[in-house]
Amino acid sequence: MINMKTAFKHTLAQWALLALLVIPLVSYIQKKAPTLFLVGDSTMADKPYGNGNPEKGWGQVFPLYLQEGVKVQNHAVNGRSTKSFRDEGRWDAMLQLLKPGDYVIIEFGHNDQKDQDPKRYAAPETDYRHNLERYVAEARAKKAIPVLATPIVRRRFVNGQLEDTHGKYPAVVRAVAAEKNVPLLDLERRTRELVARYGEEKSKALYLHLGPNEYASLPDGRTDDTHLSAYGAFRVNDLVAEELRKAVPELAAYLKK
Repeated sequence: MINMKTAFKHTLAQWALLALLVIPLVSYIQKKAPTLFLVGDSTMADKPYGNGNPEKGWGQVFPLYLQEGVKVQNHAVNGRSTKSFRDEGRWDAMLQLLKPGDYVIIEFGHNDQKDQDPKRYAAPETDYRHNLERYVAEARAKKAIPVLATPIVRRRFVNGQLEDTHGKYPAVVRAVAAEKNVPLLDLERRTRELVARYGEEKSKALYLHLGPNEYASLPDGRTDDTHLSAYGAFRVNDLVAEELRKAVPELAAYLKK
């Protein structure tokens, strides 16, 4: 007959074994990969694959950099600014999908500059700043994690030197990130360094510099120094990955090795 001491030891061993099985399971559930939401303009947006379309937003390529299990929802749309993205209800629709622990990368600036278009224009130090602050606060209210990104550079060389085309907008993003303690991906600075290093001629490959009949969908070719080629989208994503490792290491843990 088993005495009480032996029975107690037996029960204790069973509980220890159960703990060894349950604790890793709980840990796995707790560490379940988050969903990553992308909010921005055409430089980030998904582009149609059909008809030999050479244009790619960097957000379209970004899922290829992530481990299996990480879901990416790219809500970026061509031509949108911090103002029009909200006014069209796109932000509110995305907000309804956010769950605690999800990430939201926010990158605007190209279209906020368009002061001739009241539907999109947001002055850098007033409306643009306020819009970014609201996005951050509302994402946090859903217990999601906002990440701000400065806009990627346009390729504009004058006398062999890369010109700034974004004015005060990147500085405002940096300021909001610092003031609100938001992780920052400084893609303006990183892409400026990249394009300048490539130089005036080689940097054409990053954007859409296409001769006639290179693509059936573009018989006359195309010269576009704002939007990315597939090659450019991958090079920008290399920088995104590097910035994530510095600014958001807990999310960078989900990058492919």
